[in-house]
Amino acid sequence: MTGAEVLLNGDYPIYDGLRCAVVGNHTSLVGNTHLVDTLLARGVNVKKIFCPEHGFRGTAEAGATVKNSTDTRTGLPIISLYGKNKKPSPEQLSGIDLVIFDLQDVGCRFYTYISTLHYVMEACAEQGIPCMVLDRPNPNGHYVDGPVLEPEWKSFVGMHPVPVVYGLTIGEYAQMINGQHWLNDGIQCQLTVVPMQGYRRDSTYNLPVPPSPNLRNAHAIALYPSLCLFEGTNISVGRGTDTPFELIGIPIKYSNWTCINTFFTFADQKAAATQFTPKGGEQCFGITLKDIKNVPPKFDLTYLTTIYSITKKDFFFLKNNFFDKLAGNGRLRHQIEQKLSEEEIRASWEPALSQYKEIRKKYLLYPDIEQ
Repeated sequence: MTGAEVLLNGDYPIYDGLRCAVVGNHTSLVGNTHLVDTLLARGVNVKKIFCPEHGFRGTAEAGATVKNSTDTRTGLPIISLYGKNKKPSPEQLSGIDLVIFDLQDVGCRFYTYISTLHYVMEACAEQGIPCMVLDRPNPNGHYVDGPVLEPEWKSFVGMHPVPVVYGLTIGEYAQMINGQHWLNDGIQCQLTVVPMQGYRRDSTYNLPVPPSPNLRNAHAIALYPSLCLFEGTNISVGRGTDTPFELIGIPIKYSNWTCINTFFTFADQKAAATQFTPKGGEQCFGITLKDIKNVPPKFDLTYLTTIYSITKKDFFFLKNNFFDKLAGNGRLRHQIEQKLSEEEIRASWEPALSQYKEIRKKYLLYPDIEQ
C-alpha cells in the first residue's frame, strides 16, 4: 500500500477542516483515481494544487516551461513549481494549513522531484505550515552508487550531497533533508511521513504510469541513472524516438562507429532539435539497449567511457558544464577524457560514498538490503 492509500485508510489529521494544498501530478494516484479527486470526495478541504517539472498531467518535456493554470476537472488553481517559481511563495501558501506532497520519484539525484520536495519543505518551514509526505516505492531503491555531489555544483538537478543513486524512498529522503539541516539556514520543517505498508527494497516495482514523458517503462527507469549523464553531451538517449532512455545514438558524421551497423532516425523533429544537435530525420548510428534483460544494480560507467572512446572528441561534451552539474563534480568529465579505468574512477568516489551510506542508515523507514 502506498502512503496515499495508507493515509486514506488510517487516522491522519486531514479531515478536521484543515485547508490543504497538494503537491502532485499524474502519478499521485490512489488506485486509478487521482489523489486530489479522492481527497475532495472524502470531504477534505483542498484549496490549490502545486505541480513540478512536466506539469500536473505529466505531459511537458524535460526543461519545458510549465505555466500556472486551472484544473478543468475540479476548478482548483494549479501553481507551477518549475521555471522561475521553484519555491512556493508566502502569498501562494497564504490561507493553507497543511501541504500534502505526493510524487513518484525514481531514485536519482538529478530527477528534479526531490528538488521540488526541498523547496516545498523549506517554504513550509519558513511559514510554519506542516508538510505531509506520502511515501511511494523507489524503483531504483535497491542499491546506492555513484559520486556524491560536491557543494559547489549544487543546482536544481542536484541540490544535496548524495550520490547519483541514493537508495531512499521519497519519504525517507524528506527525513534526511530535515535531519541533515539542508534547508535554508538549517531550519526544519514540521514533517509527517506516511509510510507504505508491505514495501521491500529488493522487490521489482512496475510503476502504474510513467513518472515523466521519457521514462515510459521499468526498463528505461532502470537504465536512467547510467544514461542521464549523456544529457550533458551531444549523444542522444532517444528523445524524439519511441524508446527514450533505451538507446544511444549519434549522427554518422560525428562518429567513429565503423563497427556498428544499426541506426535510427529521430521521429520527432521538434524534440530532437531542441534537445540535441541532430535534426529530425537525421540518420544516426545507434545501440539499442532494449534487449538487456536484467539491468545491473549499479551506476554503470561503461556506457559513457565506451561511447566516448568511439566519438570525435570535440563533439562529445556540451560546452555549458551541464555534464558536471549532473555528475555533481568537475572531475568525472576529466577522468573520462583521460581514459581512466572504471576502478580508478570509482576509487575517487571514496570516502564520500561510504560516509553517505552511514548517514543514510539514520533515515530508513524500511529494512535495508545488503550490498
